[in-house]
Amino acid sequence: MDIWEVLHERVTPTAGHGWPEAPALATTVAVALVAVAVPTVWRVVRLAVTLVHELGHALVGIAVGRRFTGFVLRGDMSGHAVTVGRPRGPGRALSTWSGYPAPAIAGAGMVWLAARGWSAPLVTAALAVLLVALLRVRSLLTAAVTVAALGASAALWWWRDDAVQAQVLIGLGIVLVVGAWRHLAAVVTAGGRGNDPAVLADLTHVPAAVWNVTFALVCAAASWVVVAHLVDGPR
Repeated sequence: MDIWEVLHERVTPTAGHGWPEAPALATTVAVALVAVAVPTVWRVVRLAVTLVHELGHALVGIAVGRRFTGFVLRGDMSGHAVTVGRPRGPGRALSTWSGYPAPAIAGAGMVWLAARGWSAPLVTAALAVLLVALLRVRSLLTAAVTVAALGASAALWWWRDDAVQAQVLIGLGIVLVVGAWRHLAAVVTAGGRGNDPAVLADLTHVPAAVWNVTFALVCAAASWVVVAHLVDGPR
């Protein structure tokens, strides 16, 4: 088997859906809920939510023509991604808005794709994004979190097992969606002039509360996607 056959084998969607059986699915959901509910576990897991938040800023910033120069994760659940471009305008507003919805959208996408046998291509895409992101880390903690995510993704990709990939993506999807709600609750209760809703209010003259509502609507839609798939199974 040559290298191209190996790569093709690890990227091709599964012939079936790869959705876990009921006992495995129940275990996956339970582990995910423990990860977001137990404070000592959440303090570690929330860094994954922050990582997706910051990469959301970066990816959308690149998509609207901005230049992604670096990002930082902090132990208090906060982070910062820098994209260079026009200081105002739709592109800046869209890249700023994209952070809080990013974990919810990514989580729902993971569950949606896992239900359709597309776990392997998604793991491949995540691996590519993390490799690029590693070149833009700007702190030791950021590097450690990114390398850990990269290593886990690489292991899932290389030792491909459709059932394991689906379980991991479902569990991580739940964590990201619930984590998105927790991050949103934190920013709503804390307020502050430097957070994303406040920056959006300054950029657009639309109140921060309105932007928080848009974040909540995205989180609600993502939650519906995840719950519907958990209840009804693969599509």
